[in-house]
Amino acid sequence: MRFAYYQRLSPAEQRIYRRSDAVTEVPLRTPATLRPGVEAVRQALLQEDRAALQAATQSLARALTERLEVAGVEVEVLETRPSNEEGELHGLYTWAPGQRPRIQVWMRTAKRGRVVAFRTYLRTFLHELCHHLDFLWLELGASFHTEGFFQRESSLFGQLVPPSAGLERSEASDTGKWSTSTRRGRR
Repeated sequence: MRFAYYQRLSPAEQRIYRRSDAVTEVPLRTPATLRPGVEAVRQALLQEDRAALQAATQSLARALTERLEVAGVEVEVLETRPSNEEGELHGLYTWAPGQRPRIQVWMRTAKRGRVVAFRTYLRTFLHELCHHLDFLWLELGASFHTEGFFQRESSLFGQLVPPSAGLERSEASDTGKWSTSTRRGRR
């Protein structure tokens, strides 16, 4: 199934969309070795320590990009999500010519200022990382939200946080719509 915006894309963008949609997994070698890094992210989030959370998330990003043999990405963890009438911005991937790619992730909800749930935070980070991987791992000229894109995000999450990890499934969900954007080729 293609999302509705597919019809508005140029023929070249439609080819990129189809290539993105066809890839549903990001296979990681020995993902269990990355789980201590995931736990460091969880602990820093629980402690509400922005600096520790940024360091742990940056370390996880480095480990993932090295494992996938792509150039690294700078991670910036910010406090409270920006919001507008459409919802809250959870994360942002930007990459401009001549600059290092960057992922920004916010750790607190806009409405109540609460620290986001661990699963929400990790999925947001992985979502933005998937945009980075679209450009460097898949070598796509743009990064679209396709079914394949969301499956790749879930593939990474499932390898890093297996169902047997013992994390609460009933963690509080965040309010506001899921929304992300970037400055390079995102729809």
